[in-house]
Amino acid sequence: MKTPVLIEAYKQANAGKFSINDSLIVKNEFKSIVDGSSYSLDPKDDSEPALYTKVGAKVKIYDLLYLMIIQSSNLATNNIIDLVGAQNANKTMREMGANDIKVLRGVEDTKAYRAGLNNTTTAYDQMLVFSKMTEGLAVDKSSSDEIINILQDQKFNDKIPAKLHKKVKVAHKIGWITGVNHDAGIVILPDGRKYVLVMLSKELENDKAAVKSMAIVSRMIYDYFLSQK
Repeated sequence: MKTPVLIEAYKQANAGKFSINDSLIVKNEFKSIVDGSSYSLDPKDDSEPALYTKVGAKVKIYDLLYLMIIQSSNLATNNIIDLVGAQNANKTMREMGANDIKVLRGVEDTKAYRAGLNNTTTAYDQMLVFSKMTEGLAVDKSSSDEIINILQDQKFNDKIPAKLHKKVKVAHKIGWITGVNHDAGIVILPDGRKYVLVMLSKELENDKAAVKSMAIVSRMIYDYFLSQK
């Protein structure tokens, strides 16, 4: 769901609501969508703990977006969701034709989780969203290019890019929780050809085996595209 939030941020910036280079005061107190009660995030449960040292300080919106994507920072995500509104990201997905993605809330809203109010996605909708980026239609051409550039800096590369040639660029976003491991993105071949690949998994009993399998499947698809040249 962090990719739709990224798109929504660029959409609102393009509409003049703020500049991507504006700054926000980083906070670690958020409201549950269930009853408005407060909750905070624990850096021990976040893949990017360094941002927690900047709570109370100003950080550029671009830098928060960058951390949200390349290191899947939950703290950055929740700050950006408070800025753009989860419901707005959801609405934008519908406008793009992605009818089943649900962006309902920030990360670690335990009360919402227990109430079954969860962010969800589908392989088709992820394919659609990343395809729009390649067409320059994620907001506009300039924004699409900036979004792709951020996605290319992804730090977690054990699935789609893992077994590909070093000259291949991959603009992608991973996601994982217990029993679930995802990767979706744009594979950019050295000759300029591109394809979108989405791999979602659930009910995993062996996470490492699943990740290895996804990397193998990604390589199989890559080899197929090379053979079609």
